[in-house]
Amino acid sequence: MTVRAVIIPGSGANFGSLRQACARIGVATEVSDDPARIAAASHLVLPGVGAAGHAMRGLRERGIDRLLPRLAQPLLGICLGMQLLFEASEEDRTECLGVLPGRVRRLPDAPRWPHMGWNRVQAAPGAPLFDGIDADAWFYFVHGYAAPVGATTQASTAYGTAFASAVGDGRVHGVQFHPEKSAAAGRRVLANFFALR
Repeated sequence: MTVRAVIIPGSGANFGSLRQACARIGVATEVSDDPARIAAASHLVLPGVGAAGHAMRGLRERGIDRLLPRLAQPLLGICLGMQLLFEASEEDRTECLGVLPGRVRRLPDAPRWPHMGWNRVQAAPGAPLFDGIDADAWFYFVHGYAAPVGATTQASTAYGTAFASAVGDGRVHGVQFHPEKSAAAGRRVLANFFALR
């Protein structure tokens, strides 16, 4: 199956670095909020930086909030994009996409807020995004809110307290870290995602 990856512009993400990271592993991407292009893609990536309320307003204005839950292809949320997969976020008291159960909360007990920099990610055995990656590899984070460890958690990270740094349920996946800024381990996460069918 040919990978036809679409990056959905959910907020002020750096699409250039993400597209370059995908190109390094041989995956061509396009950035589009056209529902027809999104529906025709083999894989979808929802990156995001900024605030949950602003990002969800943008998705609602374009009808993407109603489209994404109906689609069947693999979907990867990155950073804020992962948070938007849940039912709600404390940030701006935002109702989110609701494709994963749970509520995103401000990081409690963080040594410094927001969480910025490299941190270990402890993946659960068999987590598909982490195939071929050391169980406690390092990834790059920039965030102040996070999903608690729960039923969909596939990897966790400790920063004051443990939070879900990767999640997955069926076709829906998310990573709190930035794979495009996480060197070889991040590229392997992206390659593992694009290998999903």
